[in-house]
Amino acid sequence: MCMSKRNSLKRSRRSAGFTLIEVLVSMIVFSVGVLSIVALQVFAKKANFDALQRTQSSYLAQDLLERMRLNTDGLDTYLAAGQLGGATIAVEPAPNCQSAANPCTADESATHDLWHWEQMMDGTSERRGANNTGGLVDPTACVAGPVGGGQGIYTVSIAWRGVTELANPPGDQCGAGLGKYGPADAFRRLLTVQTFITDI
Repeated sequence: MCMSKRNSLKRSRRSAGFTLIEVLVSMIVFSVGVLSIVALQVFAKKANFDALQRTQSSYLAQDLLERMRLNTDGLDTYLAAGQLGGATIAVEPAPNCQSAANPCTADESATHDLWHWEQMMDGTSERRGANNTGGLVDPTACVAGPVGGGQGIYTVSIAWRGVTELANPPGDQCGAGLGKYGPADAFRRLLTVQTFITDI
């Protein structure tokens, strides 16, 4: 009787020890799983933000090209804008081209288009305190086309700052070398849209 009690006590002690080891192993496996899920969440959030910025830049590029298509007499003004983004056009140009009684010339309309478009790119309509919360992160935009305007192929390029380092996009140099996109422009993202505009 005494012997069987001892054996049963030994067995229960072994079981208790083994159960504790199982619990520790389970906790380690669970912790690794949770850490993996957290890392995946961070990666997904970064990828989602990059996708949102790319979608927004695509919309903006198409918007400017449509403005140019509607104002073919002012194409040379769009081309002369240089690099846009970061409030390069600080003050709204006058006139604001909203009055039907005093219509703007093609050049005035193009100048106002560029100001309004840069405001959208910088995200000035969405603000928190003194900071813009909408738009692209550190945007730079470039417009290229036939010298002096007129019929031909026009290109709108938009660069912005991504959240992870990648190789600097080759080719189009819009925004490159400005110091806005990290060492060797490793954070520079670029979208380029081309279209044919006729002056007829």
